[in-house]
Amino acid sequence: MATYSHLLIGLDLSPESQQVVDRVKQLFADRDVKISICHILEPLAFTYGGDIPVDLSDVQVQLEDQARTRLAALAEQLAIPEEDQHIVLGQPANEMRRMAKEEDVDLIIVGSHGRHGLALIFGSTSNSVLHGAPCDVLAVRIAEDD
Repeated sequence: MATYSHLLIGLDLSPESQQVVDRVKQLFADRDVKISICHILEPLAFTYGGDIPVDLSDVQVQLEDQARTRLAALAEQLAIPEEDQHIVLGQPANEMRRMAKEEDVDLIIVGSHGRHGLALIFGSTSNSVLHGAPCDVLAVRIAEDD
């Protein structure tokens, strides 16, 4: 079996992201692998309140800054250098698949909440990443608090 040489971790930056980071540490701590980490922000477009456009670009910048800070804290736990920490605007599954192709990634790692039924159909980023991914995908099951 081939070993992985470049991992891409896709995080939503929720508190549960720590579980994904912990699993990566468990599985790859003693391996010589390159690890990239990303968070995909869906862009805030201009919204219109009646006839007056509202510019949300300042809010977008604030969201990016907050995401960068949170991502850096998680990346530090895995010793991921700043150049391998990515905040990207776009649709999460599409952007992760694009990054995997462009960066020659051979394993994408994402968290999965174990949704089923309609919740799976309408909102599973991990499922969307899997379909059409250019490489293997590891979905880390997120333990839900009871």
